[in-house]
Amino acid sequence: MEGVDKEKVQRVVYEMSKGSKYFQNEERKEAFIKQKIDNMRIQCASLSQADLAHYQKVADSRIVELESSRDLSRIWLHVDMDAFYAAVETLSNPTLKGKPMAVGSMSMISTANYEARKFGVRAAMPGFIARKLCPELIFVPTDFNKYNYYSDLTRKVFRRYDPNFIAGSLDEAYLDITEVCRERNVKSEEIVQELRAGVNEETGLTCSAGVAPNRLLAKVLGFSDINKPNGEYVLPNDRMAVMTFVSSLPIRKIGGIGKVTENILKRVFGINTCEQMLGKSSYLCALFSQSTADFFCSVGLGLGQTANRHAKRGSVWANIDSKLKTASFEVRTGAVTLQKYISSSEDILKHAKKLLQTELPISVRLIDVADHDFVSNSETDLSIDSWQTSQLDWRDPFDGNHLSDVDYQSCIVQKSDCVEEVQTSSNDATSSHYNGFTEVLGSTSYQGKFEGINVKNGSNLLEDERLDSCCQEKTMLWLNDYKCSLCGIELPPSFVAERLEHSDFHLAEKLQKEESRIHQTSVPSQRYNIYLVQFALPFTIPT
Repeated sequence: MEGVDKEKVQRVVYEMSKGSKYFQNEERKEAFIKQKIDNMRIQCASLSQADLAHYQKVADSRIVELESSRDLSRIWLHVDMDAFYAAVETLSNPTLKGKPMAVGSMSMISTANYEARKFGVRAAMPGFIARKLCPELIFVPTDFNKYNYYSDLTRKVFRRYDPNFIAGSLDEAYLDITEVCRERNVKSEEIVQELRAGVNEETGLTCSAGVAPNRLLAKVLGFSDINKPNGEYVLPNDRMAVMTFVSSLPIRKIGGIGKVTENILKRVFGINTCEQMLGKSSYLCALFSQSTADFFCSVGLGLGQTANRHAKRGSVWANIDSKLKTASFEVRTGAVTLQKYISSSEDILKHAKKLLQTELPISVRLIDVADHDFVSNSETDLSIDSWQTSQLDWRDPFDGNHLSDVDYQSCIVQKSDCVEEVQTSSNDATSSHYNGFTEVLGSTSYQGKFEGINVKNGSNLLEDERLDSCCQEKTMLWLNDYKCSLCGIELPPSFVAERLEHSDFHLAEKLQKEESRIHQTSVPSQRYNIYLVQFALPFTIPT
């Protein structure tokens, strides 16, 4: 927010948190990130001109393919309520109007009104630090009955324009307003103004909105300081307008690029704006997985999801993720893919509790449960296994509830390539033991979740034996002297040590699967198979 004395805020946060577990955790993270950056700089320096020429061809090909997928036919609107919790509390208690106020407690703040934000007070900030920044700060306890009530009122308005809108949270939503614009033969500007007026009339609250050809840009505009609070911004459905907008757009504004990713892109590659992603595309393709490199290039092109893949009424799901942040700021995650699809909150709670019980006893600061990869009832005749395979693809940051840092995936391991018997994992940045997996390219995931983890409860032994046998028959080769035939990762010939390490990785993996198969045959028991393992680091919850 403009006008905030950022140096003062940083100084107060440092002084108030020094010596705390949070501070110690931040120091560990900084040391780990520094090591990561140093390693990646070494990798960059190791790339020969021939390597860069090869990866530039790869990047150019991918950029052409991504560009061909550009869809300017849809009109997406992202709407975000202005300081929602604080605004609801002010509506309930008008005496709070004009005074710096935060919803939460001395332990943690959920949100702050705009008067408090001028002092540097923000969401996810400990209340005692916020009070130091703003001595006059008023604390109001959270009341989710109120917030749910007003959220339902806003959604009543949203349904007038898109019955299948995507609710990002209680206070934000994505609407595809293409059809309503066509049916009424009006411009998107008229629809967004009408919607915002309707929300204000229905609730007494204000909201800000962004309109763009895809969800990624619509969200950037909806959260933008350009129109916050109580404003709107419309980006025309025109390629030149999109490219002009992203040319100067800071990378931190993109959902999926958090503080860690921003640091690495800036300090390793000198990337500050979205457009610069394209200029460094050869390095991005060389040092990141294809899915991550594709994401970065798509950001540089201003591309994002245009199809509505979110759950509609009657949808079901079979994948549940959990995340726990302990009192010492250690993040632990787990995931379960069920044998059957579920569609009720009671079923979600039952399986979420099982994930939690595996960690007890524990003192926690945060508990997060997420369901994703929804399908409609008509699709439930698909096998779970076929559906699991599709989950291993890279996700759009807005698909489901994955809004954390993008992954730094050192090796894309398909379902038949890697089976590790674990149920939940601890994401301790100081740990040097990675469940038996060898780190490749020094590229450990910085993501706050395990993406693509599939835990199968109760296995089909015949199927698992078939998978293991299939894996054993595979021989690792370097296709075109660049690409691993087993997992698809690309390592140039000059990366001799990394190639040897990668070969050891697959050898250890093969032996592990064989041992696992023998153990299962002799001792039938419940199994938990994880088909894609990535390692994570605690991250700061985005404000």
